[in-house]
Amino acid sequence: MADLPAGTLPPPLDEWYDGSLGIEQGCVYANFVSSIDGIVALERGAAPSGGIISGRNEADRFVMGLLRAFADAVLVGAGTVRAEGGSALWTPDYIFPAAAKPFAALRTALRRQASPRLVIITARGELDPSERALQAGALVLTTARSAERLRKLMPRATEVRAISDTDRIDVDDIFDALQADGYHTILSEGGPHLFGELVASDRVDELFLTASPVLAGQKGDESFGLIRGVDFGRTPRRTRLLSVRRHESHLFLRYRLEHAS
Repeated sequence: MADLPAGTLPPPLDEWYDGSLGIEQGCVYANFVSSIDGIVALERGAAPSGGIISGRNEADRFVMGLLRAFADAVLVGAGTVRAEGGSALWTPDYIFPAAAKPFAALRTALRRQASPRLVIITARGELDPSERALQAGALVLTTARSAERLRKLMPRATEVRAISDTDRIDVDDIFDALQADGYHTILSEGGPHLFGELVASDRVDELFLTASPVLAGQKGDESFGLIRGVDFGRTPRRTRLLSVRRHESHLFLRYRLEHAS
């Protein structure tokens, strides 16, 4: 099943993806990898779960890079930054260096900046200024209380912006800040708490989900699924399957979320 809507990818991206891919301007989309028993986060979210669950599968890493290449900004929670470790970057070429040039060509064709802006959401301000992503430059959206402390710690390349006067960050305030900076096509890479809040607020248009052929298991509160901290009860959010792709035993699924009326 081919991806919809259709889009032209520059070579060799079209060959590696085995077809075309389009992301609509202004789309908010998420990307996760899950075990076949539904686990996306290990060790209470403290482990680099995506790489562990996917087995660092090359096709999955390519899709991650390709989805980043379409985005104005990549949106993550502070827990995701901590879990990925000090050397991680949220750029297309970092996750799949072999496609650095065609990723750059795609961004040029889309009239995007050289790299998507990394936007980190943190209420408590628990970030290590030595993280490579912060040294390279990011936008940190936080509370007024945390901002005062973070501005003294963060490297010059990173901007700290207070968007809440309380201890909680509202999803609408996040998107107001993104829109104010001209970021309209947004990729969210987690974690499950942030994704759950985005879905609950009807902000997610599409979900790209890699199903990895592993069983992660679950014991107590050590591992959890795609959404955490939100319960839709007897009114689950519905989706529509747009495409299915396969690379060996990995499945690459694309869904369109139906927004609540």
